[in-house]
Amino acid sequence: MALVPYEETAGVGLQKFHKPLATFSFANHKIQIRQDWRQLGVAAVVWDAAIVLSAYLEMGAVELRGCSAVELGAGTGLVGIVAALLGAHVTITDRKVALEFLKSNVQANLPPHIQPKVVVKELTWGQNLGSFSPGEFDLILGADIIYLEETFTDLLQTLEHLCSNHSVILLACRIRYERDNNFLAMLKRQFTVSKVHYDPEKDVHIYKAQKRNQREDL
Repeated sequence: MALVPYEETAGVGLQKFHKPLATFSFANHKIQIRQDWRQLGVAAVVWDAAIVLSAYLEMGAVELRGCSAVELGAGTGLVGIVAALLGAHVTITDRKVALEFLKSNVQANLPPHIQPKVVVKELTWGQNLGSFSPGEFDLILGADIIYLEETFTDLLQTLEHLCSNHSVILLACRIRYERDNNFLAMLKRQFTVSKVHYDPEKDVHIYKAQKRNQREDL
């Protein structure tokens, strides 16, 4: 899912993806993310949605200390790394082909005492869900994972599996196409959804979703 040619037209905008390192400061740590656009494409660069979601977590919008979190379609792992630095126990996931690259970024950016709180694990949406307990996570994170229409059903199935009635989903995305709104409409059929943040400079929205409780559906 992460390894697909991306429809981004601005040549200037793409230049940052070809840099071997992207450097950030979050949670009082300097984070250096290795990028590898040539080998892994969209899975190996830092998208604006990941930066905005990391900043949102840093603002203290959700309680992360002791929280059980999972990042979906993590790519470089920036969001999961920031969540771990802020106190969460994090499972950082992507497809098998991206895992070694993802692990290298996680290990390079987490102090030794935090590394035991982080697991890098394979997850292909809608497929190997049996290796995750239903409702396992308090917080589900996704940055720019809504862009391929053929993955929407699998992504929804995955969210449904990972969520308990108390879990919170945070999805950061840029609304580029009508299909992005289509996914949000699909999400709203199974979850209560609200927009909790917007970064006008990067044109990134953050949506919060939670399972609908049965009383709402009656």
